[in-house]
This record gives sequence, structure tokens and C-alpha cells, in this order.
Amino acid sequence: MTQLAPTDTDALPDRKRLPLTFDAAALAVDLVAIERDPWQPHFVRDNYRGDWSAIALRAAAGETHPIRLIYANPTATEWVDTPLMARVPAMRAAVAALRCPVQSVRLMRLGAGAAILPHDDLDLAAEAGRARLHLPITTNPGVRFVLNGEAVPMDVGELWYLRLSDTHEAANDGETPRVHLVIDVLANDWLLAMLRG
Repeated sequence: MTQLAPTDTDALPDRKRLPLTFDAAALAVDLVAIERDPWQPHFVRDNYRGDWSAIALRAAAGETHPIRLIYANPTATEWVDTPLMARVPAMRAAVAALRCPVQSVRLMRLGAGAAILPHDDLDLAAEAGRARLHLPITTNPGVRFVLNGEAVPMDVGELWYLRLSDTHEAANDGETPRVHLVIDVLANDWLLAMLRG
């Protein structure tokens, strides 16, 4: 993982909608295909209240434990699709459209009335070499994602970079779950060019 020199990091935003859009209806069909599969509650219980859970579509090679499957282990060196990835062709195509090394891929659900409390995630910044991308699958007007004190209005089918080593939080005050496809990647020249553009 390559870290950028300080002069290279100045131009990187803490959030950016990337110039890729995906078929929201097809993504929703994929979600229906697996939404009855077991969702694993997020393992850092102090960071949320209510339902914040995940399903792994790509995980560290060799992992089988439900908690470790949804953990985006920064020390892992090999990543493999889980069997669920074969059942979600639109999500699989969205991941394949990324021209950078893909690590963890999860569906993350924030249930109605749930909240992710303010926190930061170590090294989840393009400047540090790892980036987290969010692709909303379902949302509602009561969902609010806040990064560095400012709302990030993400809509279904849009792909967003968020520098999550900064303080962020989310709340779902709506009546339906919010589900994002959350993709951890290595920040290469392709991604950095979009972030600077």
C-alpha cells in the first residue's frame, strides 16, 4: 500500500461522487435475492444503536466465521468472493467496473430508527492507500450521513468516495432500511485521478 506524499494529499476531498452510476432497479433486484440470508450485526457495538448489520460478498481468503467475514481486515493480503456474490449479478458487475484492487465488499444495512454514532476508521483514506466506496442500494428521505459535520446526500445507484478516517455518523429516521454496497479498495492512479478531477 502506497501512501501519498503530503503535497499529493492536499488536493484530495473528504467526499466525492465518482463519475460512475449503476442501475438502481437491478441492484434492488439483487438485494431481494439475498435479503433473507442471515445478516451479521456489526461487531463494534459501541458505535451504533438499533440495527446495523452486514452481509459479506467478498472477504479475506479463508475466513468462515460470520464476524470475520464482515470485517475489512487491513492486514489481509488475499480476498475472495463469497458464494453470495454469484447470486447478485448487478452488484458483481458494479464491483467489476472498478479499475482498482478490490478488497472487502459488503452489504451494510442501517435499520429504520437506527443510528451509527460519531467515530472514525483508522487508515480509511485514499491518502493512506485504502479507500472506502459507498453505493446506495436503498435509502429514504429520513437517512442522513454526516462527514466532518456536513451531510453527504447519497442517492441510489451513485458511487461515492468517503474519507472515513475522518469523523462520520449516520441516522435512519425513516421507516425502511438503508442498504449500501460498501467496497474497500486500494487507491491507485485510476481512483486518485477521479478524486482530483
